[in-house]
Amino acid sequence: MTHTPLSPSRAAGAAPTPAQRPRIYVACLAAYNNGCLHGRWIVVTTPDEIMSEVRAMLADSPLPDAEEWAIHDHEGFEGAHLSEYASFETVCDLADFLAEHGRLGALVHRHFGHDLEQAQAAFEDYAGGYRSRAEFAEHLHRDTGTEIPAALEYYIDWSALARDMELSGDVMVVETGFEDVHVFWTR
Repeated sequence: MTHTPLSPSRAAGAAPTPAQRPRIYVACLAAYNNGCLHGRWIVVTTPDEIMSEVRAMLADSPLPDAEEWAIHDHEGFEGAHLSEYASFETVCDLADFLAEHGRLGALVHRHFGHDLEQAQAAFEDYAGGYRSRAEFAEHLHRDTGTEIPAALEYYIDWSALARDMELSGDVMVVETGFEDVHVFWTR
């Protein structure tokens, strides 16, 4: 059996086009606190460009001298959590991370309690994408070069080996769909 693990960027799919870039809805808090909805959907580009859009939105506010804002909604973040008071640097960093890693990145981000630095670090130890945990364990064992006698091969429980590796903390496994698991070393 030959298996070439996918690179994390290949496993996640191609990067989104500008039309598919994530967006945030930034609301004017002065208007919101006075019972009026005023805000703007902003495509996530750079922190400076987002801030420029926010300033323009605040200048158009129905309340004079509006200064405060919050992120009240977002789309295109693959289900990743985004705080309403996240800095625009954080928003852009998360959008870039998800552009590279897609849904897999969002799931890893969630696994680490929405800590982007830990999620990014996990991809440094990416072991690949497989059809199952068992396929990973078998692939790993065969890569060591150990010969398994044909008479014993069917007695090996690859699923149990993979489960033990996961339970002992040697690997982290993220399922992204049917027969689509991604393995990360945790050492």
